[in-house]
Amino acid sequence: MSERPQLERLCIHESVANKIPKDGFAEAFSDLDVPVEIVGDDEEFDRTDAVASFRPRDSFLDAGWVHCIRAGYDEFDTDAYADAGVPLTNSTGIHDTTVGEIAVGYMVSLARMLHIYRDHQTENDWYEPPYERPFTVENERLCVVGLGTLGQGIAERADALGMDVVGVRRSDEPVPGVSEIYHPDDLHEAIADARFVAIAVPHTPKTEGMFSTPEFETMRDDAFLINVARGPIADEDDLIAALENGDIAGAGLDVFETEPLPEDNPLWDFEEVIISPHRGSATNRYHLDIADLVKEIFHQYQAGEDLRNRVA
Repeated sequence: MSERPQLERLCIHESVANKIPKDGFAEAFSDLDVPVEIVGDDEEFDRTDAVASFRPRDSFLDAGWVHCIRAGYDEFDTDAYADAGVPLTNSTGIHDTTVGEIAVGYMVSLARMLHIYRDHQTENDWYEPPYERPFTVENERLCVVGLGTLGQGIAERADALGMDVVGVRRSDEPVPGVSEIYHPDDLHEAIADARFVAIAVPHTPKTEGMFSTPEFETMRDDAFLINVARGPIADEDDLIAALENGDIAGAGLDVFETEPLPEDNPLWDFEEVIISPHRGSATNRYHLDIADLVKEIFHQYQAGEDLRNRVA
């Protein structure tokens, strides 16, 4: 790895504007010892260029190193990068706080009915719910499916609220705040007694459709699904059917099979479903979080070291 050419330029592809302010992102690299440029689709690259982008472009295969500013790199052809000898990295590992907070926010809102109160507020309606409906998340069981960065971020914050947190993952290595770990083969056992089930696994061929009718029927009928990972992990048609049939009580959803979520999608119409527009990681300093990671990997590249978050 030490034989690779030194990087002489960092190119910020304009597609980063899909998630973060491109000018602010570029300015975050003011302390870098190479020029930083915002580029478009007509830019040409060579092995002395580093590229940070939201979406892939064929021309990136001529660069020295490419960074996907998202944790999910599904759109990038990892085989093509491997064949071209161009390292590809992603932005996993920095979303524990941001996504953990939005997942906990869903759970607290669903438990204490904040979303329903807000709906009635728009109608100037002093709404008082049935006595038995609101509950506290304290002592309720949360099953976190996937205990990587996202899952551990959710588990840590749920544990701090006094929830009984269990998890699902292949490794049985203990995780702070998680009282019991189930193997993926025992998914149904893990989710059967949970009031909340949070999906935090990456989207892969094995996890696509991981939650469908059998899983929703296994969950408690007063349980809520939280999905802050990727939409296709939960079969959307089966989720809608489960909500209509009362197999589960509701959901907090930040991700969907089709984004933006179509206006005619039935998920919009459920009172006990909270929808956010795939912004689980969105804060006013998200661009700085990504920049810190890119700078770390940049220096690793220049030093001929292994690259953090390398996926190809």
